[in-house]
Amino acid sequence: MTMDSLHLTPEILLRAYAMGVFPMAESRDDPEIFWVDPRRRGILPLGGFHVSRTLAKRIRRAEFEIRFDSDFAGVLAGCADREETWINDAIFDLYCELHALGFGHSIEVLRDGVLVGGVYGVALGGAFFGESMFSRRTDASKVALAYLVDRLKGQGFELFDTQFVTPHLQRLGAQEVSRREYRRMLARALPRPARFDARAPVATPQELLQRISQTS
Repeated sequence: MTMDSLHLTPEILLRAYAMGVFPMAESRDDPEIFWVDPRRRGILPLGGFHVSRTLAKRIRRAEFEIRFDSDFAGVLAGCADREETWINDAIFDLYCELHALGFGHSIEVLRDGVLVGGVYGVALGGAFFGESMFSRRTDASKVALAYLVDRLKGQGFELFDTQFVTPHLQRLGAQEVSRREYRRMLARALPRPARFDARAPVATPQELLQRISQTS
């Protein structure tokens, strides 16, 4: 089902997430938005994030600076900066509104003060809906996900929805579940009193690696 973006509001968007659906556009220049309800849904179990030895080494080097909610629009622009994207102008503006309302959140990865990677998504109850990520340096998006998982675990979240499972996400521990199972997980997560606190201290590399359970 498609929808005229002029009639799509942040409130409608939040209700859609609570129902288990999310919006996309066919391309950057397509003004129409359609709802997606995958038969098989991607999730990243918060207790099963996989850190390879290579990624652990990258984190220990502390070559990136990690921030939360310091440049939401910059992360969104980074995710849209590719040849093919489902982020049109309407989606860009809507998620910036969600950020202003306290529901949209971003994780920024910086190198020498320059944004080189990140993830953005939506927090609702105890569920976090990961929307997109980008990387301009090796492993920058993986590092962002590691810090995001640590933040979600520490702040009472139960569900990390990745929408789909890519080979990249699968290597990090993402799994597919049926639509029915996802709805069950969502219904359990939404009432939880979790709160995404961007001002909480960022974990040191040592703290992060100690708290992430799956390494090899």
